[in-house]
Amino acid sequence: MTNRRIKYYKCYLLIFLFISISTIVKSQEKNTGESKAILIHRIDSILDSQVNDNKIPGAVIEIKKDGEIIYKQAYGYAQKFNYAHEPLAVPEKMTTDHMFDLASLTKVVGTTTSIMLLVDKGLININDPVRKYVKAFGSPDKAAITIRHLLTHTAGLYEWYPMYYRASNKKETFKLIGELPLAFPVGAERKYSDLGFTILGEIVEVVSGQSLDQFEEQNIFIPLGMKNTMYNPLKKSRDFKIAATSFGNPYEYRMVHDPALGFQFKEIKPAQWNGWRHYILKGEVNDGNAWYAEGGVAGAAGIFSTVDDLQKLVDMLMNKGKVGDQQFISENTINTFLTKDKFNNGLGWMMDPANSFMKDAPEGAFGHTGFTGTCITVVPSQKLSIILLINRQQMGLIGGKDYYNVNAIRGQVFKAVEGYGKE
Repeated sequence: MTNRRIKYYKCYLLIFLFISISTIVKSQEKNTGESKAILIHRIDSILDSQVNDNKIPGAVIEIKKDGEIIYKQAYGYAQKFNYAHEPLAVPEKMTTDHMFDLASLTKVVGTTTSIMLLVDKGLININDPVRKYVKAFGSPDKAAITIRHLLTHTAGLYEWYPMYYRASNKKETFKLIGELPLAFPVGAERKYSDLGFTILGEIVEVVSGQSLDQFEEQNIFIPLGMKNTMYNPLKKSRDFKIAATSFGNPYEYRMVHDPALGFQFKEIKPAQWNGWRHYILKGEVNDGNAWYAEGGVAGAAGIFSTVDDLQKLVDMLMNKGKVGDQQFISENTINTFLTKDKFNNGLGWMMDPANSFMKDAPEGAFGHTGFTGTCITVVPSQKLSIILLINRQQMGLIGGKDYYNVNAIRGQVFKAVEGYGKE
């Protein structure tokens, strides 16, 4: 074969390879586009149908995969009814810029991240006894309780207690929790407790010398660029777009008055306190203990945020504590908090794949939910995160009993998103 023929042969071969590779790349891009279109159709079908069937008033979702936001969308309404549960003549449309009452997402977004930072700085240790920081926990029944117990809901504290019946400010609330008897043996079982995270908030304040909201604003929200994340947003501005939640506190009223819910305490007489709100909550935390007893700032509830701000926190956790080129929290601390305990959960974060919002998730997945309808799910092994915010309480109690259960929606969305790219 002559040199000229060899050159022609090599040239044709390169052209053939180039065309083949281009065809493969275009095919992959086409398949990715089709897969993304299928995902968007599924998500829209799930959430649009819930809004159209009057199950939920509205929702916002943000899905991020492999470092790219593949879908962000708002559905329905931020406020649909007035206090009399009459439809508004012009309901407020939901947008992706609306702030939501995070409810118990406060426990992980604010309180758990705060504890992470204090651990990272060597100011506390998760195995420290709580009595080291809170004197009331030096009593014989509470002396063995550690910070780890509080983070894992294994401290044995009451799951819930109407603290506003006996406390009217933060100081009185902390004192009351310290005086309450334990409901379960320390470390024996996981019993989800708002009281435990309220005490974690006290520890943050004791160690930092700052109020919880000040500490989180200066050490979490501002550094991460979470400009629309805060407690008591109405104290900062009346111009925020905020999704409305409940018609006062009807469910908590029922918790106090209805023995069927199992929250009866002999020292609490339902009629002895009557400070209930009688208006639509919009910018005031729904959680009664956070609002009535702690001025809107608590370790268990109180933070308002947007889907974009929450994504910034999730990105930091997904990137093992890094934000850009900076190590915001050490990888070692991140790993410590996202390692399962004997109850199959992390420190603060839920990791048990039996949870309906992350059913059968891959190993290492973590997330949390909030009573108002909020939810975060993260699957590090797939570089995937889902933030789903629903203002379910705007629909009111069903039959005067319960709020609409959004677990099925969360589960359907998770399954749809987890299957992305697998078709």
